[in-house]
Amino acid sequence: ILVRVTHWTVAAGIMANLLFTEDGSDLHQYVGYTVVALVVIRLLWGLVGTRYARFTDFFPTPVRIKNHLADLRQRRNDEQHLGHNPLAAIMVLALWAVIIGLGISGYLMESEILGNKDLLEEVHELLANSLYLLIPLHIISAIVMSYWQRQNLIKSMITGNKQVKDQRSTVE
Repeated sequence: ILVRVTHWTVAAGIMANLLFTEDGSDLHQYVGYTVVALVVIRLLWGLVGTRYARFTDFFPTPVRIKNHLADLRQRRNDEQHLGHNPLAAIMVLALWAVIIGLGISGYLMESEILGNKDLLEEVHELLANSLYLLIPLHIISAIVMSYWQRQNLIKSMITGNKQVKDQRSTVE
């Protein structure tokens, strides 16, 4: 449940800050710091959490990526993952890196620890704009893989249950 709660709360916070809060406002900062804190909690859970939440289960090693891409190229659906597949893992890591970068750049910008606020604003804006690419790619990929593997990945991120090879399994 921790994975699902952090996922949807982070998604809501990101959407709030991208679309509804005023840049630099107290609310924008509080939402941003909350989102970063949730990502840090999820990172810690990746070290000590349940099996499918752990990095050891889904970290995108070169061998895992190669095997997954081969399965996709050959239209094989043999290797289904209860957690993230290797490409999804790359997306997750990219999203987390951008979110943490946003938190750091936002904090440095507002605290004025570093003198070049204009550069920090540019970095912060570049990271925020990268979410406009990563988020739709993340959503589209989940939809495409749901169709490809004949399993509702979005539903599984709500319920915690994922259909794998005609067996119902609880992910978290």
